[in-house]
Amino acid sequence: MKYETQKLAYPYFLAAMGLFVAQVLGGLLAGTVYIFPNLLAEAVPFNVIRMIHTNALIVWLLFGFFGAAYYLVPEETETEIHSPLIAKLQFWLFLFGAAAAVLGYLFGIHEGREFLEQPLWIKVAIVVVALMFLFNISMTLLKGRKTAVSLILVMGLWGLALFFLFAFYNPSNLALDKMFWWYVVHLWVEGVWELIMAAILAFLLIKMTGIDREIVEKWLYVIVSMTLFTGLLGMGHHYFWIGTPGYWQWIGSIFSTLEVLPFFAIVVFAFMVVRKGGRDHPNQAAMLWTLGCAVLAFFGAGVWGFMHTLAPINYLTHGTQVTAAHGHLAFFGAYVMVNLAIITYAMPHLRGMQPYNQVLNMWSFWIMSSGMVFMTLTLTAAGILQTHLQRVMGISFMEVADEIGFFFILRGLSGVVVVIGVLLFVYATLSTDKAQVRVGGMKPQAAE
Repeated sequence: MKYETQKLAYPYFLAAMGLFVAQVLGGLLAGTVYIFPNLLAEAVPFNVIRMIHTNALIVWLLFGFFGAAYYLVPEETETEIHSPLIAKLQFWLFLFGAAAAVLGYLFGIHEGREFLEQPLWIKVAIVVVALMFLFNISMTLLKGRKTAVSLILVMGLWGLALFFLFAFYNPSNLALDKMFWWYVVHLWVEGVWELIMAAILAFLLIKMTGIDREIVEKWLYVIVSMTLFTGLLGMGHHYFWIGTPGYWQWIGSIFSTLEVLPFFAIVVFAFMVVRKGGRDHPNQAAMLWTLGCAVLAFFGAGVWGFMHTLAPINYLTHGTQVTAAHGHLAFFGAYVMVNLAIITYAMPHLRGMQPYNQVLNMWSFWIMSSGMVFMTLTLTAAGILQTHLQRVMGISFMEVADEIGFFFILRGLSGVVVVIGVLLFVYATLSTDKAQVRVGGMKPQAAE
């Protein structure tokens, strides 16, 4: 470890992995309800299961982002975190808020807006946590070295907090409500979260390839520029059918089509840097997650997003299983995998245990990714059939649901595979490869 306060990331990564397990188990339960609709209908209604599944996803990703910042900012700024005490208080407050929110959902205490169901006091607690974190990171950045990686990461984190403030605005007019609702949801996942992802990937590639920082930073500026240029007006693809003026169909179609570009640039950037770097870094599992993130983010957020983002196509596919296919692969490829990449890279340093179980970690990559890709393909097939039967032929929703039931079984089976991959990842990350220890195994991973 170069900096003592990098250890602040450790509890954040542990909480992220714990909530990741809870999230995928909730998703598996939700997928099972699609097969057996009356399962737990009285005890835990489907809307509550879905609420826990999606909220756990957001919370564990945020835990991962916070942990990533506390790990990489000291190295980038070449100084210790401003206040370890604030970081520790922030952790426990955020963990308490997450647990209280889930408990409240189980007892029917929530608001109705999707992804923003948290009661008012939980939203206030989230803002307090964000302010504590941003003060701590910003003060660290101000007193230390400024790099493109740290500046873009902090810009993304500030954007994350600022756009969340729109969660407090809940107008009675439904069209207006959805307009501002997307200010949080879209501008997070197709805006500032992309900046965070790009900064973390850049940090990992600099550390693992040894390539000149200047090359990585030039790519980073290009990716960030394209992200902001396309992502802000790309929000128009959510404004097609909510009562907004017709010009949003043109704006949304054009700019959301261009949203493919930054993800394509990330793929080219990652593989180009690895090829030019030429260093055989000992943490091959972290490298695998890093490159996998670039590829699946491009397909999930880029290709699958483009498939149904043009207004004439979206008119038919909107709200079908095509949307679910895009959402699952996009979140997994872009944000789940970047968190797993930084956790895989950082945990050996944080635990002070070398070597660690790389083989099982890489197996978890292939199992988890295969399960998610298969799930995406089954949901895509279900969505195409659903679009044709329901939107083109006019067959009723419930009749179509029966027709595509086989795909829900396949989706449930792929969910089992994903859960196995997640459990294997947690075990591999927190265990030590005794076989490698006996034979001398992997050479120590430098804490560059």
